[in-house]
Amino acid sequence: MSPVSQLPSHNTKPRVIIIGAGFGGLSVARGLAHSGVTITLIDRQNHHVFQPLLYQVATAGLSPADIAAPIRSIVKRQKETRVLLAEVKGVDADQRRVLLSDGGTLDYDALVIATGARHGYFGRDEWAEHAPGIKTIDDATRVRRSILLAMERAETIRQESLPDRDEYLTFVVVGGGPTGVEMAGAIAELTRHATDMDFRFITRRCLRIMLVEAGDRLLPTFPAKLGDAARKALGGLGVIVRLNGRVTDIGDYGVTIGDERIATATVIWAAGVQASDAAKWLDVEADRSGRVKVERDLSVPGHPDIFVIGDTASLVDASGQPVPGVASAAKQEGMHVARSLLARFTGSQAPPPFHYRNWGNLATIGRKRAVAKIGSLQITGLAAWLLWSTAHIYFLVGFRNRIVVGANWLWNYLTFERGARLITGMTHVVRRDAETHTPTSD
Repeated sequence: MSPVSQLPSHNTKPRVIIIGAGFGGLSVARGLAHSGVTITLIDRQNHHVFQPLLYQVATAGLSPADIAAPIRSIVKRQKETRVLLAEVKGVDADQRRVLLSDGGTLDYDALVIATGARHGYFGRDEWAEHAPGIKTIDDATRVRRSILLAMERAETIRQESLPDRDEYLTFVVVGGGPTGVEMAGAIAELTRHATDMDFRFITRRCLRIMLVEAGDRLLPTFPAKLGDAARKALGGLGVIVRLNGRVTDIGDYGVTIGDERIATATVIWAAGVQASDAAKWLDVEADRSGRVKVERDLSVPGHPDIFVIGDTASLVDASGQPVPGVASAAKQEGMHVARSLLARFTGSQAPPPFHYRNWGNLATIGRKRAVAKIGSLQITGLAAWLLWSTAHIYFLVGFRNRIVVGANWLWNYLTFERGARLITGMTHVVRRDAETHTPTSD
């Protein structure tokens, strides 16, 4: 029997289990702090990561520790909260029990599922090997390694094989939403300034950075004016924007857009997401992305003791608009669930149905470039970039991280230096290269 399954199942205090320590899960835990409720917070990782800045880790602007914090340190002052490093494999809703992959089980009085989403490849899961997305620190460091290694290999090749050099210096980002736009801009800045300052045999004229979007404009959730501004800003960084570009294949060779094959060693996926397996665990209705269709109070239909929030939930709020899968929405949902649970446990009146407050949409396109929509106000350029920077520093977890990230951004702004340009995990890369190399006989 596993250590988890030996935990006591009887408790006079209400038992709340939260699966996932992202923005939503932590908001629930904080909302229930010091309430007399016993909280169990389960996550596969031992840290919370600020996902909106993962692309900066992938492009060497920040180190992983700058945007992450151990879960235990975040909730250390909550004496009734325990943290489990474990993986959930299912939920027995009838028995009110969470099933863990190690065979252990945990009983609950209320369950909150905030397990987020993973990359979605529209039924072509085989593309994942060749076009990684960025959802975790491991994803970000893998992409960083791919980008930096491509430049190093291009420098090594020099002029000996121009097709091979060009393949390494071609970078393709698939998806024109905020993540894709921010990623393309950051790659452009990283590679352009690196080739100018640190490399001797490759220059920015050798680079080819491409952003591919299947729709007819960038940032489809933003006003058209801001999408056009983003496209213009990317063009100023040398990024080639391909609209109405449908990706038909991705492989070792690179990517195919329509009938055009583009040879590249680096393809980054920012085009779609797929929710976790929560709907399968509960055997309930889900939307096309696998998100659980929840009630207006964020509970699961037929299971008033189970709540689903964040990227795992599908909800149309009181205004008739779908709640987006962004950090601010997950935090608001988490706080709403905490209030609902407190009302239930104390016998007080339940809060009104959840209403999402959209504080604005932000996307950055590199140094001094960004677009923002705050209410009816549309902002571009430096002002939007300053607003974007302030908002992201504010939402970081921990005072130290806010100071470090702010200082790093100031240093990068003044010097163009990116201090996290480290290539790690080389043992795996060398082994893979050795396995795929076919020796020839004399």
